[in-house]
Amino acid sequence: MLKDVLEKMGIEIGEREETLFDVYYRHLIEWNERFNLTAITSRKEVDVKHFADSVSAAKFFPQGSSVVDVGSGAGFPAIPLKIVRPDLDITMLDSLQKRVNFLLSALAVLDIEGRAFHLRAEEAAYTDMRESFDVATARAVANTKLLVQYLLPLVKVGGRAILYKGGDVDAELKEAESAIKTLGGMVTLTERCDFEGMGRTIIVIDKTFSTPTQYPRKKIK
Repeated sequence: MLKDVLEKMGIEIGEREETLFDVYYRHLIEWNERFNLTAITSRKEVDVKHFADSVSAAKFFPQGSSVVDVGSGAGFPAIPLKIVRPDLDITMLDSLQKRVNFLLSALAVLDIEGRAFHLRAEEAAYTDMRESFDVATARAVANTKLLVQYLLPLVKVGGRAILYKGGDVDAELKEAESAIKTLGGMVTLTERCDFEGMGRTIIVIDKTFSTPTQYPRKKIK
């Protein structure tokens, strides 16, 4: 089913990718029996709501980009993106060590390159990760005003933040307009992607100037 869904989205996968998604699914379910990684467990739902959703923005990631995925959870969207876009250099951040342990095990089982760190985005912004990535992304982490405060400080000037959003995007963007501008961003694209009953809007924010050093705040509100 996944192959058919992705083909409708204009994304073709071969035997290698199908095998990797199958291994990833089985590994996720095995770990999910011990740790609460996802409430979505049926293969059909995982295919649509995790795998296909994660790669719905694949075309917006420039070739060979270094990508940081904030709040990776069980690896979404970073690992599915890496499966269909092996040119991407992925780094995953999560605030819970058990999830980081899963991410590292998934990379090993899939035999794909990547990194995972037990680190919050607002902490990462004050390390050598600051303004070091071509792309920062996140899926289902926070509203747009909060999310740009996590993502844009990690993006180098000339790079971009890619947000996976649902709901009233226009209202969120209006509320976040000032924060985006202050942090050095400019919204350049919003695109709706509907598939198998899923509604997803992708927001692309280009980084036009360096984020002021006082951001992000230690406690983001």
